[in-house]
Amino acid sequence: MRDDVTPGPGVPAPRRRQFLGYTGALGAAALLPPALTACSAGPQSTNDTGGGGTGKDRTLTAVIGYGNDGSWDPTQTASAFCMAANNHIYEGLLDTDPITRVPYPALATGVPTDPKATTWRFTLRPGATFHDGRPVTADDVVFVFDRILDPGTQTLAKGFFAGWLDGVRKTGSRTVELVLKFPFPDGLSRLTLAKIMPKHVFSRPGAWDEAVRGLAVGSGPYRQTAHHPKSNTTFEAYAAYNGPRPPAFKRMNWLTIVDAAPRVAKISGSDAGAQIADNIPYANLARLEQGGLKVAGGAGMNNLFLMFNTRHRPFDDVRVRQALHYAIDTEKMVRVALKGHGKPASSFLDEGNPAYRRARTVYDYDPRKARALLEAAGVTGLKVNVLAVNVSWIVDCLPTIKASWDAIGVETSLAPQETTAVFTKMDQKQDYQVVAAASNPNQFGLDADLIMHYNYGPRNLWMGYTRWAGDPVAERLFKEMDRATREPDPERKKAIVQDYIDLVAEQAVLYPVVHNELMTAWDPRKLTGIRAQPYPGINLLQAKWV
Repeated sequence: MRDDVTPGPGVPAPRRRQFLGYTGALGAAALLPPALTACSAGPQSTNDTGGGGTGKDRTLTAVIGYGNDGSWDPTQTASAFCMAANNHIYEGLLDTDPITRVPYPALATGVPTDPKATTWRFTLRPGATFHDGRPVTADDVVFVFDRILDPGTQTLAKGFFAGWLDGVRKTGSRTVELVLKFPFPDGLSRLTLAKIMPKHVFSRPGAWDEAVRGLAVGSGPYRQTAHHPKSNTTFEAYAAYNGPRPPAFKRMNWLTIVDAAPRVAKISGSDAGAQIADNIPYANLARLEQGGLKVAGGAGMNNLFLMFNTRHRPFDDVRVRQALHYAIDTEKMVRVALKGHGKPASSFLDEGNPAYRRARTVYDYDPRKARALLEAAGVTGLKVNVLAVNVSWIVDCLPTIKASWDAIGVETSLAPQETTAVFTKMDQKQDYQVVAAASNPNQFGLDADLIMHYNYGPRNLWMGYTRWAGDPVAERLFKEMDRATREPDPERKKAIVQDYIDLVAEQAVLYPVVHNELMTAWDPRKLTGIRAQPYPGINLLQAKWV
């Protein structure tokens, strides 16, 4: 979900920058482990289901409300489906608990005792192997971090590491050192975003393109066995896994069903074909609970945001952007579309974030102010086409945007499309006016510095989409963001972040309209150990059959 945009001057764009999606079957079968050589796209009825089985050996079936055709490259992806799957396939040196986000040793044998040190030393877990049987080595660790930090390669992960990590060096066959530019304790939890990938697989010509399309070879508890874009992806327990979160399911089949009605049908009723599903529509909560399912939610950064093309007049005028935000009846959106499971945005951060402070500019519903701002900007007869993703809850919110803008004299049309289609247009630099989409930076972590760098920065992909990175106000913002990253005192850092978030709120270039609660449903008669997470996808690393 996006659920990031053209790099800045001097930074080459990635050749295929589709962390949000490209479709198509896997090619170059020679690069694939044996179990993946048959991967193909096709109708769901013809695809692998992971086996079946009975008792504890039966296949776990999950339904994900997001597409599985986004990028699977862990250094690039922000796809909800692919990130959730990669958390089961790959490991970082450290990984984080899906709820508390506290780091724990994954491929590494321990967490550094001094988070404020500028050198972190790690030893790899003895006996750790990739899914093709080859051992995990220090060379693999250096290979991944070199890609992330390479100034000539633009990856999403670069924004999470390049500001504070100077480099990674091999000190032995199973030992590495991470050298920091300055003390940065928050970096420990970010190490889960650097999934360790086998150099012998992904250093081959064309392999990164294969990673985008679905090639996944990790050291985690589950290995990918088949991948069918727009349909399903299957997994099986990796028998040689010796890490901290051993697999509890012999096989898993994850279905991608973006449309709400068939997704709910798959998990409900006497013929339910799945045991767990995410992105549950609010209108179905009571019925699912009455049917014996457990439904739980998590509130966090999940949001509907508006993104403006600042090169397309009149959206270069901050007053126009502000006017369109003030015009939206957000309380109605929460009441009607979200059934009360959300709040109008009062900051870029959600109210539960430790760094939250109500922004100096809050877009409470004020159509009179919206009209006045348009008048001050000299804008009349404005017609807006909203390019939107077709995530089900976003589609539910769109009528409120249209009605609100129509009411202030802005003729509004809606164009919901598949997420991959929307962001392919962004990557191709096609013209647009406004994008409405879903995003949740909590997929990557909770710290405000990370969240803001996901969306804003001089070489950030999102800023390329908005065409705003070269604006003098943007340049001032980026300097403040860099100052916050380097600030060692937590309270001063928090104050700097809150101040520059005020600037982000005022400019409203890319800004949330509402933050909402995400709902997950599962059958407690069959599964235990499930924890609903406040960001898209599921995590089954501590789940098991009842």
